[in-house]
Amino acid sequence: MGKPTGFLEHPRQGCPAQPPEERVKHWNEFHPTLSEEERRTQGARCMECGVPFCQSGVQLAGMFTGCPLHNLIPEWNDLIYIGTPGLAWERLRKTNCFPEFTGRVCPALCEAACTCGLHGDPVTVRDNELAIVEEAWASGLVAPRPPSVRTGKRVAVVGSGPAGLAAADRLNRRGHTVTVFEREDRVGGLLLYGIPNMKLEKRFVQRRADLMAAEGVAFRTNCDVGRDVSAQALLDEYDAVILCCGAKKPRGLPVAEGVDGVHFAVDFLASTTRALLDSGLAKGTFLDAGGKDVVIVGGGDTGNDCVGTAIRHGCRSVVQLEMLPKPPDVRDADNPWPQWPKVSKTDYGQEEAIALFGADPRRYQATVKECRTDKTGALCSIVTVRLEAKEQDGRRIMAEIPGSEQELPCQLLLIAAGFLGPEDYAADAFGVDRDSRSNVATAAGRYSTGVDKVFAAGDMRRGQSLVVWAIAEGRAAAREVDQYLMGYSGLA
Repeated sequence: MGKPTGFLEHPRQGCPAQPPEERVKHWNEFHPTLSEEERRTQGARCMECGVPFCQSGVQLAGMFTGCPLHNLIPEWNDLIYIGTPGLAWERLRKTNCFPEFTGRVCPALCEAACTCGLHGDPVTVRDNELAIVEEAWASGLVAPRPPSVRTGKRVAVVGSGPAGLAAADRLNRRGHTVTVFEREDRVGGLLLYGIPNMKLEKRFVQRRADLMAAEGVAFRTNCDVGRDVSAQALLDEYDAVILCCGAKKPRGLPVAEGVDGVHFAVDFLASTTRALLDSGLAKGTFLDAGGKDVVIVGGGDTGNDCVGTAIRHGCRSVVQLEMLPKPPDVRDADNPWPQWPKVSKTDYGQEEAIALFGADPRRYQATVKECRTDKTGALCSIVTVRLEAKEQDGRRIMAEIPGSEQELPCQLLLIAAGFLGPEDYAADAFGVDRDSRSNVATAAGRYSTGVDKVFAAGDMRRGQSLVVWAIAEGRAAAREVDQYLMGYSGLA
């Protein structure tokens, strides 16, 4: 696929990024696209490798590598190279409902498994994917395609994140009548209120929702199933219900409970997005980091998003705490290709902090030991403590190093320490069983719960994960629901 010698002739060229000093002045995406000729050159780098691990989506050494959607990557890279974007779009949309989302926010499991990456730089798979779908939108190839025949079956999807939207999209195309229930004021779930605008502009989420509505999917926003609408009402009205409520129960920090000035990262990010959409970020309408010393607990993607958001607010300083040691800069010997590379990366928010404040905001092997408040009870500083790895009862734990305490100024402490599974009330309303991690329990590789007519998909079933996995789960759940309703299924 591609040009047989392309990977030898052409270097990798990703979409350029605006300099940090410029992009922090706005809330829009900041990666200008390549020209058509440059993109064709990048498509040419897809080598005829024989075994395309990029589309494998397999688990190696406890972590997945390759695309969970099994995107036909070599095929559409070749079609980019030979200059047939319409055909490339046809191959891409066979496996991915929403490439405009994964092309922006996916960590590119495909590129980690690219054969070109074994001894050089992988193909720009994610950028190529985004170029295909945006060209398709621009040229009118993405247009409403309502089903010509309806089956008479009705399906309720609870939650409009990527899993819920993917399930709704597939079942609607099959001809079932689908209603999506969303407790927030807008459609999109995690895509809307969990991911900052500079990573995924919300107009693209709305664009897709509008298309799905034109194809016949009904959306009911400001409708909280389990509170505003009973589970029994849905079971009475619909032939099947799919729970896609996400894993929104945040992991707390005991030493910070009840302190004024401490917030969960998801609330901080959501308040900014909501204020951007409602008022253009009018003062007093969001959790404001402007002029404050900000500390973020958590070193993952959400923590990095908080860094970038706080900087755009105009924070005075920002520190990001990570309990674990810094990962290596290159693969260790026990982490060979095509496993997911467990290496250190500097993401956009950290790049911006380095450019503006002159230092990497991350502090590894550290956590918050104490929160200190002023006379009014507001947070004014925190005490951090260094950690070291120790063996305890056969387990590796991170233990405090005595005497390593350090006080940092802090008026805003954000907790980005992950999630503990779905919120209880929706699952409890349907009476579904839970697994040891409090996720909705299903049989391995299945999406039906122990309750008749009730299915689950996405983070609610598998735990906190990636957008690409949520889409894969939604598609797979749709196929199982279709089989349940019709006795057979032609959905892929």
